[in-house]
Amino acid sequence: MSPIRRLLAPLAALTALTLLPAAPAVADPGPPPSSMASLGDSITRGFNACGWYVDCTSRSFSTGNDSAVNSHYLRIRTANPAINGNNHNDARSGAKSADMYGQAGTAVGQGVGYVTMLIGANDACTGSESSMTPVSTFRANIDSALNRLRAGLPNARVFVISIPDVHRLWFVGKGSGSARTAWSLFGICQSLLANPTSTAQPDVDRRNRVRQRVVDYNTQLAQACAAYGPNCDFDDNAVFGYPFTLNQLSGWDYFHPNATGQQALANVSYAAGFAW
Repeated sequence: MSPIRRLLAPLAALTALTLLPAAPAVADPGPPPSSMASLGDSITRGFNACGWYVDCTSRSFSTGNDSAVNSHYLRIRTANPAINGNNHNDARSGAKSADMYGQAGTAVGQGVGYVTMLIGANDACTGSESSMTPVSTFRANIDSALNRLRAGLPNARVFVISIPDVHRLWFVGKGSGSARTAWSLFGICQSLLANPTSTAQPDVDRRNRVRQRVVDYNTQLAQACAAYGPNCDFDDNAVFGYPFTLNQLSGWDYFHPNATGQQALANVSYAAGFAW
């Protein structure tokens, strides 16, 4: 290399570096919170994770106190013991996106510093495909809830969690006679799980449309969280992409996570969030 080229090479490299786009800033999670609340549906309530068709909030991936699950609450408590006892499960079994505004109001009244929200499974898992929540309505419901949190808890950290891939629920359970019986007997998620063994094109297409609705909901969750500002974090579809297995589902309904499933949900979601 000539002396001139040796002189110009470092300059060219420096120029190239200055032209690279800056990496997006990662929001500082701040210190571990001293209180938290969970918003959502039966998944967050730990439904069927410890008993026959009952909520089991102690095994909630978010605010539970079962050491085997190792919830967000317990992980935060290790870093900040002040959160001890300040874990509020405001979720309700059967809730849909329309219920988030009310649950957000409850969290505001509790004055918490950290909120998790996992919602949308019941908006897609309905009695029929036609009764699924429209995407625009879902987004309006999420915006309404997040706006209430932002106004009432301006300094709180909000973690929005993606909806699990309900199509995988069909995939892992369709070969199980027990799962098929439970889905039919209890009318579980018939928009997706009706005729579970059918390979007819209309049934294949229906299942794919339900999955796409969940994908669309997750897109809206991501966009709504981004619009909220730096105090909101989305899990970047970590939960949606998690390949859960049949043995992580309740043996009573083959729909809700059992204790092992709640533990997996805690692991995957916490690592994708603020993770104090």
